Amino acid sequence: MNSPLLEAGSAAPVPAPVVITAHGVSKRFVVRKDNALKERLVTLGKMGRQHRQEFWALRDIDITIEAGTTVGLIGHNGSGKSTLLKVIGGIIQPTTGTVSRRGRMAALLELGAGFHPDLTGRENVFLNASILGLTRAETEDRFDDILTFSGIGDFIDTQVKFYSSGMYVRLAFSVAVHTEPDVLLVDEVLAVGDEAFQRKCLDKIRSFQAEGRTIILVSHSLGQVTELCDRAILLNRGEIEFDGNAHQAVMAFRNILEERRVEEAAAASPDVVVHEGHVLGATVHAVGKAIGDPVLPGDDLRIVMTFDHDDELTGWIGALQIDNASGQVVYGTKNSLMDVRLPPLSGPLSLEYTIRNVAFGAGKYFVNASLLDSTLRHVHDMPQACTFNVPFYPLATGTVHAEPTLRILDAAEHEAPAV
Repeated sequence: MNSPLLEAGSAAPVPAPVVITAHGVSKRFVVRKDNALKERLVTLGKMGRQHRQEFWALRDIDITIEAGTTVGLIGHNGSGKSTLLKVIGGIIQPTTGTVSRRGRMAALLELGAGFHPDLTGRENVFLNASILGLTRAETEDRFDDILTFSGIGDFIDTQVKFYSSGMYVRLAFSVAVHTEPDVLLVDEVLAVGDEAFQRKCLDKIRSFQAEGRTIILVSHSLGQVTELCDRAILLNRGEIEFDGNAHQAVMAFRNILEERRVEEAAAASPDVVVHEGHVLGATVHAVGKAIGDPVLPGDDLRIVMTFDHDDELTGWIGALQIDNASGQVVYGTKNSLMDVRLPPLSGPLSLEYTIRNVAFGAGKYFVNASLLDSTLRHVHDMPQACTFNVPFYPLATGTVHAEPTLRILDAAEHEAPAV
């Protein structure tokens, strides 16, 4: 019997299948303090326990990842990101807990993983592809595409031990994406390639997203995470600190980094009183309009940021940065660029920036406020301190507003050179 809540001809949305499930996953490593062989022989036996220390890289991780999503794993060094990715990929086994996987999986977890240094690039393509589940016939059919995408050229018949790190990554990534995986795992290796290849990789990842494939990536590029990921998981000391919207995860991560910086500064100089400053808040609106009203192209944008410092801070800088919803920087400025010197900061003080005749494209924008000292050290950042919206513009898309016109050229005009 059909539910009365569903109209005739309508159907309930079908949930995406789950491709990764991790339940109660923990991973323990044993770190030895007696690294030299002589030290190990001396400490062999009962005393050996004193030279071993347990380290829990992951603790009680529970995650579920649905097909077609792009998930970023973020956190400081040693937080467990790469370990979790390896556990998901089946490279290492968890100490406790279980991981369930569905579909073909390709992993780029370490530079040149799956490559043999004494084999040529061509031989490694077939070796690596077989590890990822392709038959020899399938690899032969895709070999030309793999070679073209990698850009290795004639070096394909050179032993890979003579490759640069960038060549390693280009070939490994090319093999992985041409296996047409259901799930792609990427661990920071794209940062090694040059800028042109990084753009090519990002384009390939976007095409995978359009095809409904699942991507899990570890990246220290927070802008990349907010741009590519539907969801981000923030790890801190092996535990999940936040799991949800990528923008909110990045904000939580920056707060953790700031807390750690203050703790490290205090630990380094325990007898020194650390005087810190703060961004107290920020507002944004179009001149002549209320806060929250849409900002139109041609408006003057007024941004007010309030700062404070526990002690007197001289030579300080009040900076703003405007990001779009994908995390891309679309505008930024600071008083030092305008050759404006600010009075010492020893209490609450507000700066008013007015950006004349703005031309932002349609969408939501985020204002980030920062307090810097005279050495350009970030004393305090307030990501997404305030936001504003630019209404939909039906004639164009993008982060820049510009009114288009169109004229069809006749044959004579088309052949004539532009003046």
